[in-house]
Amino acid sequence: MGAGRVFAYGAAAGLIGDLLLGDPRRGHPVAAFGRAASAVERVLWRDHRGWGALHTAVCAGSAVALGAAAARAVRASPVASVVLTGAATWAVVGGTSLAREARAIGRALQAGDVETARARLPHLCGRDPQALDADGIARAVVESVAENTSDAVVGALVWGAVGGVPGLLGFRAVNTLDAMVGHKSARYRRYGWASARLDDLAGWPGARLTAVLAAVAGDDPRGAARAWRADAAKHPSPNAGPVEASFAGALGVRLGGTLSYGGRVEHRPVLNGAGRRVVTRDVDRAVRLSRRVSWLALGVCVAARHIVKGRTS
Repeated sequence: MGAGRVFAYGAAAGLIGDLLLGDPRRGHPVAAFGRAASAVERVLWRDHRGWGALHTAVCAGSAVALGAAAARAVRASPVASVVLTGAATWAVVGGTSLAREARAIGRALQAGDVETARARLPHLCGRDPQALDADGIARAVVESVAENTSDAVVGALVWGAVGGVPGLLGFRAVNTLDAMVGHKSARYRRYGWASARLDDLAGWPGARLTAVLAAVAGDDPRGAARAWRADAAKHPSPNAGPVEASFAGALGVRLGGTLSYGGRVEHRPVLNGAGRRVVTRDVDRAVRLSRRVSWLALGVCVAARHIVKGRTS
């Protein structure tokens, strides 16, 4: 069995496993990586870019090395290789947990329970929920679903297609490091710089594929393409911009604007300004679009790997 089929069968099994099981309540491999990365940080932390770069190299490099060693150990057995790829895919993607959290908030909003929705929002994103009304919470959820479709699913599949199990684990390690230290707080402004920049690079192809597929799978392909072209570059994130703009156009809603992180107010550009204000029912629409994009991404990545392998064989 060739590497292309191993990835195809394993990645499909991993996505199905995520759909059926979601993330484990305890003992998640990503959580274990986070604890290990925190331990490394306690040893290495200095208010300096170089020490932060070393932290990134040690943690991400270890994840890639672990994936390479595991893949090498089972390469003689196609069945074991498929199982390993499936397990790695399940461990690094998070589409089902994303959908569950988003829909739980959506149900609370539909029931008029804004306080419960506020209490659950930090499980999904880092926004300050207290100043948000129901529509503001719904907008935060839609934006988070859009961005995390790329970060939690599509980006991992892209790097899995490129690098197999090491690519899957490496991408999730980089993305996790960015979430841990890649923000611009006083502690991490310099130390987290390397993690943030590496995450921008690793996320670039997945974000563009997510934006393309959101346009293809959404209700308004032309609107998605128009919003992406007009507004993506205005976003402070080079990868969230295309994804959120394309989702906004595909759903016919307006994203962006004023938001608050950790007590810091940001005034972000509006994405798809011709769209209407996000309302509660758009949460479920965004989740359905995210699901369609995820499965289309699997098909694209499998096809691309087969084409590349066919040309190089």
